[in-house]
Amino acid sequence: MASTAAGKQRIPKVAKVKNKAPAEVQITAEQLLREAKERELELLPPPPKQKITDKEELNDYKLRKRKAFEDNIRKNRTVISNWIKYAQWEESLTEIQRARSIYERALDVDHRNVTLWLKYAEMEMKSRQVNHARNIWDRAITILPRVNQFWYKYTYMEEMLGNVAGCRQVFERWMEWEPEEQAWHSYINFELRYKEVDKARTIYERFVIVHPEVKNWIKYARFEEKHGYIAHSRKVYERAVEFFGEEHMDENLFVAFARFEETQKEFERVRVIYKYALDRIPKHQAQELFKNYTMFEKKFGDRRGIEDVIVSKRRFQYEEEVKANPHNYDAWFDYLRLVESDADPDTVREVYERAISNIPPIQEKRHWRRYIYLWINYGLYEELETKDPERTRQVYQACLELIPHKKFTFAKIWLLFAQFEIRQKNLQNARKVMGTAIGKCPKNKLFKGYIELELQLREFDRCRKLYEKYLEFSPENCTTWIKFSELETILGDVDRARAIFELAIGQPRLDMPEVLWKSYIDFEIEQEEFENTRNLYRRLLQRTQHVKVWISFAKFEMSIEEADRLQRCRQIYEEANKSMRSCEEKEERLMLLESWRDFEKEFGSDSTRERVRKLLPEKVKKRRKLTAEDGSDAGWEEYYDYIFPEDAANQPNLKLLAMAKMWKRQQVQDDEEEPPEKPATPEDSSSSSSAPPDSPSRTTETEPNTFDDRDDDDDSSSSEEEEEEEEKSKVSSDENKD
Repeated sequence: MASTAAGKQRIPKVAKVKNKAPAEVQITAEQLLREAKERELELLPPPPKQKITDKEELNDYKLRKRKAFEDNIRKNRTVISNWIKYAQWEESLTEIQRARSIYERALDVDHRNVTLWLKYAEMEMKSRQVNHARNIWDRAITILPRVNQFWYKYTYMEEMLGNVAGCRQVFERWMEWEPEEQAWHSYINFELRYKEVDKARTIYERFVIVHPEVKNWIKYARFEEKHGYIAHSRKVYERAVEFFGEEHMDENLFVAFARFEETQKEFERVRVIYKYALDRIPKHQAQELFKNYTMFEKKFGDRRGIEDVIVSKRRFQYEEEVKANPHNYDAWFDYLRLVESDADPDTVREVYERAISNIPPIQEKRHWRRYIYLWINYGLYEELETKDPERTRQVYQACLELIPHKKFTFAKIWLLFAQFEIRQKNLQNARKVMGTAIGKCPKNKLFKGYIELELQLREFDRCRKLYEKYLEFSPENCTTWIKFSELETILGDVDRARAIFELAIGQPRLDMPEVLWKSYIDFEIEQEEFENTRNLYRRLLQRTQHVKVWISFAKFEMSIEEADRLQRCRQIYEEANKSMRSCEEKEERLMLLESWRDFEKEFGSDSTRERVRKLLPEKVKKRRKLTAEDGSDAGWEEYYDYIFPEDAANQPNLKLLAMAKMWKRQQVQDDEEEPPEKPATPEDSSSSSSAPPDSPSRTTETEPNTFDDRDDDDDSSSSEEEEEEEEKSKVSSDENKD
C-alpha cells in the first residue's frame, strides 16, 4: 500500500515562465553580498579568548608571533605595514628596545616613508623618550625637509614641552626652506602667543618678500592695525603700492587701503586712493573698486560727488575702449557725448582733438563716413555751445583740407560750411565755399544744394547759370532738365522751358528718358498745346513702340474736349494694334487689346465691341523642353501662349484646333448611336478601340498624324506632342464654352 501510495504521489507542477525578458532592475552579486552582510547571514563566531597564565607559555607565544612576523617580513620586505604591525606588537608588550630595532630595520628598507617616521616618533613620545623623539624628528626633517607634517609635529612637541627657544629654533630652520604660507602664519601665531610682536613683525617682513602677494601685504597691514600701530599700517599699504607699481596693480589692495583710511576718518585720502586706482587699473579689473567707491560717496559724499563717480566710471570705460581701438569712432561719439554733458569746453576740445587725430588708414570713402561726423559734431559744438564762430570756421577749413578731394569728397561738409557762413551773414564766403566745392569736386548733391541756396535767396539768374553748369557736368540727368524747365515755367518763360525740354530729349544718353518725355508731355498739356502734345507722342512712338505710350496717347485723345475725340482715340488703338502685330511680347499686345476693349465697353457700339472681341487671342497651354546650364536635358515645362486671330502664321493652328474639335464631336456621336448588341467586327473593334467615348485623350493618340504637317509650331510626330495638341484643343474648347 505504501508503494502504491508512493507511486500515486503527484509531482507538483512548476509554473511556466511566460515573460522571459530581463527585469527592469537588475540585481548584482555585489548587492546580494551587501544584503547578506546587512542581515548578518554570514556572521562567524569570534575566536575563543586565550588566557596565558604561565611564563613559559608566554615565551612560547612570543616566539611563535615573532617567528610569524619575521616570516612575513622575509617574504616581502617592502610591505611597510608588516614592519609597523610588528613594531606596534612589540610596543604593546613594552618591548621598546625591540620595537626601536624593528623601526630602524624598516627605515633601512624605506627611509622616505612618512608614515614610518611618524609612527616611530609617536612611539618614542608615548614612552616619554623625549631625546629619542628629538633625534627622530631631526633625522626626519633632515632627510625629508619638504614634508610639513614633520615640522608641525616637531614644533608642537617642543611647545608642549615648554621649550620655547627650541621651538623657535625649529621654526627658524623651517623658514630657511621658504615653506608655504601656512607655515609662516604658524610661526607668526607662535610668536604672538608669547606676546612677541616685534618678532612677529620681523617674520612678516620676511614673509611678504618670500610670498609677494597682495593678500599677504594686506594681512601684514591689518596685523599692524590690529595691534594699534596705525602709522606702521599706513606705511605698509604705501610700501605695497610702490612694490607692485603700475604694471601689477590690484584692486583689492586699493580697496583695503581705502577702507583702512575710512576707518581712520581720512575721507579725502580715501577719495585720492580711489581716483588714483581708477585712473590706472583697467575697467574690467576694477568692478569691485567702482562698487566700493560708489558706496563710499553715498555714505560720506554729496550729490556732486556721486555724479562724479558715475561719470568717472563711464569715462574710464570709454577711455579703455578708445585705447583698445582708436579707430572705433562709435566709442568716441559716446565718449564725447559724455564729456559734453558734464565737462568744461577745454576738456571737450581736448577729447575732440584726440578723436579727429585718428585719421582712417585707408583712403576709401566707406572708412571715412563715421570719421567725418566727428568733424561735423566738433564744428556744431563750437558754433552752438561755445559760440565761437572763428574756431568753427577753423574746424571746417581743417576738415576740408584733410579730405582727399581727388579721390572722394563729402558734400555734407561743404553744405554745412556754407550754411554756417550764411548764419553768420557772410553770403560772399558762402558762395565762395560752394564755388570752390563745385570747382574741386563737382557732385550732384553740391549742385542741388547750391541751387537750393540761391533759390531761397531769389537769385534766379544765378540759378540759371548753376543749372547750365550742372547740365554741362551731367547732361544725362533727366531730373536736372525737368527741374530747370520747371524753374523757367514758374518764372513764366514758357519758350525757354520748351527749349530746355527740346534740348533734353535730343541728348544721346539719358538716365530716365521715359520720365523726361512724360514731363514734357505734361508740360504741353498744361499749356493746352494739344497739337504739340500730339507731335510729341508721334515723335516718341518713332523711338519706342511701348504699349504704355499707345495707351497714354489714346487716353490723351479721350481727355480732350473735342467732337471727334472718340474717332481719334479709336484710330490710335487701330494704329497701335497694327504696329504691335510684329511685337514679340504678346502680353503687351494683350494689354493693348484689353484697354481697347474697356474703351469700347464704355463708349463704343455693339459692332465695335464685337470687332474688338474677335481680336482677342486664344489662351493655350504648351510645353517646351528645358536645357540645363551644362547642356543636358532638364525636362519639360508648361507655359501659356496667346494665339491672335489676326496673325496669319497662327491660322493653321486655329484650323487644326477647329478640326480636332469637330472630329471629337463626330466620334462621340458615332459611339452614342452604335447599338450595343451588334457583334464587333475587326474594323469596328479597331475604330472603337481607337476612340472610346470616356477617354478623349486616346482619340488624339491613335489618330493618324495628319495635322502635324499643317502645324507650324510642332515639327515632331511623337506621342508627347500629340498629347500637347490634345491639351490645346481641350483648353480652347473650354474657353469657347465660357
